[in-house]
Amino acid sequence: MTTLLDVRAAEGRIAAQIEETPSLRSPALEKELGVEVFLKCENLQRTGSFKVRGALNKVEVLKETGELPLIVAASTGNHGAAVAFAARSAGAAATVFVPTNASPRKLELIRELGARIETHGNDGAQTERHARDWAERHGALYVSPYNDADIIAGQGTVALEILRQAPPLDAIFVALGGGGLLSGIALVMRELSPQTRLFGCSPEPSAVMIRSIAAGEILDIPSGPTLSDGTAGGVEAGAITFPLLREHISDYVMVPETRTRHTLRDFMRTHEMRIEGAAAMTLAACRMQAREFSGGAVAVVLCGANVDDETLEGVRKGAT
Repeated sequence: MTTLLDVRAAEGRIAAQIEETPSLRSPALEKELGVEVFLKCENLQRTGSFKVRGALNKVEVLKETGELPLIVAASTGNHGAAVAFAARSAGAAATVFVPTNASPRKLELIRELGARIETHGNDGAQTERHARDWAERHGALYVSPYNDADIIAGQGTVALEILRQAPPLDAIFVALGGGGLLSGIALVMRELSPQTRLFGCSPEPSAVMIRSIAAGEILDIPSGPTLSDGTAGGVEAGAITFPLLREHISDYVMVPETRTRHTLRDFMRTHEMRIEGAAAMTLAACRMQAREFSGGAVAVVLCGANVDDETLEGVRKGAT
């Protein structure tokens, strides 16, 4: 089982290859919500999302154990770009399987980073199953975006930085798809700041992990379209994140699409930063819950910045 020691070891492996992104105050949100708001800016991270942390840690662990194989990933975009970046940095080859609805901007980034792209399925879980099967048939190594201890440890380094950068926090709001980021953050916070509440945030049309936890088992249910494409899709059977989240996380928020769109539109007007739908969804969850912490301090992980210009323009005009 992944521990705080594993997260600290991951930080040592990847520190020279990532950005220690800032935790910035948000005057606009603080005025609106009546709490101190710290934005953990993983939208400024290399490859445009936090995912590079886990991918780099995985590849560094593989390097420690021997020769690197062909690396295979399944992704809606950000994990694929992260794996492509990590593989290229280590001189390894990577193939990334993506669903048919993957963001064009994210696909372009994966190609620029040198990975081969294959398209399969219209849901993240379908794509993951196919990628895993393909890797087994071809003697390659499949790297899950969340169902992997090294990935979780890498993502947990976000929490170590938040603890260095921000005062004691009442809550942290974290995007939740398969649960790699939230699991990693939970491993750190339960040891170093157990009083901080962690909120797992998912879009209402694609809240598979939240619904699975409520049901007590991983559900095979469809996901609807969502602006938060980075958290969309199903959860792999046997995912190690499922029991971890059941044990350590009790607060979840399902965010309506209208709130995500309005929050992204407001953010573009009040902040000079680019964020993607999953980050806007997490901010929307904070807006829904933050008054509970009036006079206190909260953090929101802005998980990524990889969104198409057309999508942003549609949101700005109210068409998306």
